[in-house]
Amino acid sequence: MSENSEHHYTEGEIAREVTELESKSATASRIFDLRRIIGGLFVLYGVIVTITGITDPQSAIDKAQGVNINLWTGIGMLLLGVFFLVWLKLRPVAPPQED
Repeated sequence: MSENSEHHYTEGEIAREVTELESKSATASRIFDLRRIIGGLFVLYGVIVTITGITDPQSAIDKAQGVNINLWTGIGMLLLGVFFLVWLKLRPVAPPQED
Protein backbone atom coordinates (compact mmCIF):
# COMPACT_ATOMS: atom_id res chain seq x y z
CA MET A 1 0.00 0.00 0.00
CA SER A 2 1.55 3.21 -1.10
CA GLU A 3 0.27 6.57 -0.01
CA ASN A 4 0.26 9.52 -2.32
CA SER A 5 2.26 12.16 -0.41
CA GLU A 6 1.88 14.90 -3.01
CA HIS A 7 0.53 18.12 -1.61
CA HIS A 8 -1.53 20.33 -3.88
CA TYR A 9 -1.05 24.01 -3.11
CA THR A 10 -3.83 26.50 -3.51
CA GLU A 11 -3.29 29.79 -5.28
CA GLY A 12 -3.51 31.61 -1.95
CA GLU A 13 -0.75 29.48 -0.43
CA ILE A 14 1.50 30.04 -3.43
CA ALA A 15 0.87 33.80 -3.40
CA ARG A 16 1.61 33.96 0.34
CA GLU A 17 4.85 32.01 -0.15
CA VAL A 18 5.95 34.25 -3.04
CA THR A 19 5.22 37.38 -0.99
CA GLU A 20 7.23 36.00 1.93
CA LEU A 21 10.20 35.17 -0.32
CA GLU A 22 10.10 38.63 -1.93
CA SER A 23 10.16 40.21 1.51
CA LYS A 24 13.18 38.13 2.53
CA SER A 25 14.95 39.03 -0.73
CA ALA A 26 14.37 42.76 -0.21
CA THR A 27 15.67 42.51 3.36
CA ALA A 28 18.78 40.64 2.21
CA SER A 29 19.49 43.21 -0.50
CA ARG A 30 19.30 46.03 2.08
CA ILE A 31 21.53 44.21 4.58
CA PHE A 32 24.24 43.41 2.04
CA ASP A 33 24.25 46.78 0.29
CA LEU A 34 27.90 47.64 -0.41
CA ARG A 35 27.40 51.22 0.73
CA ARG A 36 26.65 49.97 4.24
CA ILE A 37 29.75 47.76 4.31
CA ILE A 38 32.10 50.36 2.78
CA GLY A 39 30.69 53.19 4.90
CA GLY A 40 30.91 51.17 8.10
CA LEU A 41 34.49 50.13 7.45
CA PHE A 42 35.59 53.67 6.60
CA VAL A 43 33.96 55.01 9.77
CA LEU A 44 35.57 52.29 11.88
CA TYR A 45 39.04 52.75 10.41
CA GLY A 46 38.59 56.53 10.40
CA VAL A 47 37.98 56.49 14.15
CA ILE A 48 41.08 54.36 14.70
CA VAL A 49 43.32 56.53 12.51
CA THR A 50 41.90 59.76 14.00
CA ILE A 51 42.64 58.55 17.53
CA THR A 52 46.14 57.60 16.38
CA GLY A 53 46.55 61.11 14.92
CA ILE A 54 45.39 62.74 18.13
CA THR A 55 47.86 60.71 20.21
CA ASP A 56 50.83 60.97 17.79
CA PRO A 57 54.02 62.27 19.40
CA GLN A 58 55.64 65.38 17.98
CA SER A 59 58.47 63.29 16.49
CA ALA A 60 55.97 61.48 14.22
CA ILE A 61 54.51 64.79 13.09
CA ASP A 62 58.00 66.15 12.41
CA LYS A 63 58.73 63.15 10.16
CA ALA A 64 55.75 64.19 8.02
CA GLN A 65 57.13 67.73 7.60
CA GLY A 66 54.92 69.14 10.36
CA VAL A 67 51.64 67.70 9.07
CA ASN A 68 49.65 65.42 11.34
CA ILE A 69 48.92 63.02 8.48
CA ASN A 70 47.14 60.44 10.66
CA LEU A 71 44.72 63.04 11.96
CA TRP A 72 43.88 64.42 8.52
CA THR A 73 43.62 60.98 6.93
CA GLY A 74 41.37 59.78 9.77
CA ILE A 75 39.08 62.79 9.38
CA GLY A 76 38.93 62.18 5.63
CA MET A 77 38.05 58.53 6.17
CA LEU A 78 35.35 59.50 8.67
CA LEU A 79 33.83 61.97 6.22
CA LEU A 80 33.86 59.43 3.39
CA GLY A 81 32.27 56.75 5.61
CA VAL A 82 29.57 59.14 6.78
CA PHE A 83 28.94 60.12 3.14
CA PHE A 84 28.32 56.47 2.21
CA LEU A 85 25.99 55.92 5.17
CA VAL A 86 24.01 59.12 4.47
CA TRP A 87 23.76 58.14 0.82
CA LEU A 88 22.39 54.76 1.89
CA LYS A 89 19.85 56.44 4.16
CA LEU A 90 18.68 58.96 1.55
CA ARG A 91 18.56 56.54 -1.40
CA PRO A 92 17.78 53.03 -0.11
CA VAL A 93 17.82 50.03 -2.40
CA ALA A 94 14.49 49.47 -4.10
CA PRO A 95 13.20 45.90 -3.93
CA PRO A 96 13.54 44.00 -7.19
CA GLN A 97 10.53 44.43 -9.46
CA GLU A 98 9.24 41.64 -11.61
CA ASP A 99 7.93 42.35 -15.10
